Amino acid sequence: MQRTAALNVRSSQASLSVRLRKYKWYYFIILPVFSYFVIFHYAPMYGVVVAFKDYKMSLGIFGSEWVGLKYFRKLVEAPFFWRALKNTLIFALYRMTIVFAVPIIYALLLNELQHKRFKKTIQTISYLPHFISWIILTGIFIELLSPSRGFVNYIIQFFGKQPIYFLGDENYFRGTVVVTGIWQSMGWSSIMYLAAIASVDQEQYESAYIEGANRFQMAWHITLPSIMGTIVMLYIFAMGGILNSSFDQIFNMMNDVTRPTGEVIDTYVYNLGLQRFEYSFSTAVGLFKNSVGFILVILSNYIVRFVGKEEFALW
Repeated sequence: MQRTAALNVRSSQASLSVRLRKYKWYYFIILPVFSYFVIFHYAPMYGVVVAFKDYKMSLGIFGSEWVGLKYFRKLVEAPFFWRALKNTLIFALYRMTIVFAVPIIYALLLNELQHKRFKKTIQTISYLPHFISWIILTGIFIELLSPSRGFVNYIIQFFGKQPIYFLGDENYFRGTVVVTGIWQSMGWSSIMYLAAIASVDQEQYESAYIEGANRFQMAWHITLPSIMGTIVMLYIFAMGGILNSSFDQIFNMMNDVTRPTGEVIDTYVYNLGLQRFEYSFSTAVGLFKNSVGFILVILSNYIVRFVGKEEFALW
């Protein structure tokens, strides 16, 4: 038996060596990507121990004193953390319902356009905002939404209403963030769904047309079920980042007036870590956020399997 085990080990080693020689250029191509994830995503994970230490920059991570769960207890007692968590969950609710659904609807509508040149033009225009920095976009929206000179408020006043300070009123701030976020990300987020739609068998549409189905019925009964696997997969991934708010967007749009309804965990951690230099506390908040995201990914995948949709589960 020992001889058989040794032969199996040698055989596996030989097969591995053969695969390495055969596919060496493929491994060489993925090496930069692999190195990127190791250096910038996995190696810094050791830094989470800062959440359990009273970190002093002069002492470093190794020399700082262990304090256990001190900063997690402080996190529970911090009143502004709960405000940030509440705002984050509200934005997450918008993102997982409205923001997530809009690119799907947009992809379905684009798929119905018959004029190819017009369709490509619309796609290109919708992709462009994704490549513009939120610093620039915020400046644009400040002008568009200005209560005194903004185009949007000119339209509101044209219909006899009072101008609205969208970026200076906490009652309108969340809605403004959601709508502008949809405008910026809708086109780019639809790429995966358009790719999934392109792989749908065209014979299904032809059969449905012969049976007398209209375009809406074909989209509802053929296109949408065909891309359901992609939708579920992206939704599970999105659940992992449910507490990841759009930091660039909110940070640039938020001000002291809208902070009560605009402060999220990401901006809260930024203020603690980079402005107040509370590295241990900010790390504890970040670790809490990422732990919640990890649990939600596992839970979402389990729910998908529990309802009998194993083909849509990630594992």
